Amino acid sequence: MAHISVVIPVYKAEACLPELYRRLKDSLEQISTDFECLMIEDCGGDGSWRLIRQLAEEDPRIKGIQFSRNFGQHHGITAGLDHCTGDWVVVMDCDLQDAPEEIPRLYAKAQEGFEVVLARRAHRKDSPRKKLSSILFYRLFNSLTGMNYDASVGNFRIMSSKVVENCRRMRESLRFLPGMVEWLGFPAASIEVEHGSRYAGESTYTLARLIRLASDTIIAYSDKPLRMSVKLGFGIAGLSFIAGVALLVYASFHDIPIMGWSSLIISLYFLGGIIIANLGIIGIYLGKTFDETKRRPLYIINHTTFEDD
Repeated sequence: MAHISVVIPVYKAEACLPELYRRLKDSLEQISTDFECLMIEDCGGDGSWRLIRQLAEEDPRIKGIQFSRNFGQHHGITAGLDHCTGDWVVVMDCDLQDAPEEIPRLYAKAQEGFEVVLARRAHRKDSPRKKLSSILFYRLFNSLTGMNYDASVGNFRIMSSKVVENCRRMRESLRFLPGMVEWLGFPAASIEVEHGSRYAGESTYTLARLIRLASDTIIAYSDKPLRMSVKLGFGIAGLSFIAGVALLVYASFHDIPIMGWSSLIISLYFLGGIIIANLGIIGIYLGKTFDETKRRPLYIINHTTFEDD
């Protein structure tokens, strides 16, 4: 058992790892020498796993896990949470935008009686595209799920072992740590932290990946799109009925034939598009439900630098 664990998903971070280890070691030893760092390598295809193994040989407090293939950032976090042993667990990214020097501040705030302390990025040092996409994602996420999640908060946080134990019980395949912790409802606080620039490399979150993450997360945490499609269907049906009655009354009083093949065809195409879109929404939910019923493991481990007890 360690007093504090740090969970770090690693993807294409070969250039960052030596500096990350140095700064983590200096920061964590301000709290306790009894710590562990779990680095989960998500098959980025670079030399990250070689460096993790090297660090683990030099310092047994470094524990490495390598997946059999790329499973994604939040599955990497899940693997770290499954294998950590700390009384307190920090989750952070590997690119040093989450500063290890902020961990003692997160820990100190947690000692005031909070189960979760979030790191709120006061001034994000991201590209304008990433800032905008993040703001839009969280506004849409909050609107569709009914949650009130802060867009300035990412994965960087500290959690008690009680929170981690309950996170382990959530085994759905669509993983999103902020939403999971928010749903648990434990007492939480936040502090403002300095958000650093990327130490090396470029973000691997392309616009397509961000859109996919957003859609998967919203589907996992909300059925509101289905409810909206039902409301839209009833709304269109109601408007069509009113328009039909109005047209019939107008034609009766003015003694004119009911014409308008063009408008009729346009209406049919419009309604056909709405029906197909609604069927698509239903199909997506059914597909995700089908994936959940398979009960496949959330990740597959290829190698570790330690042996499980």
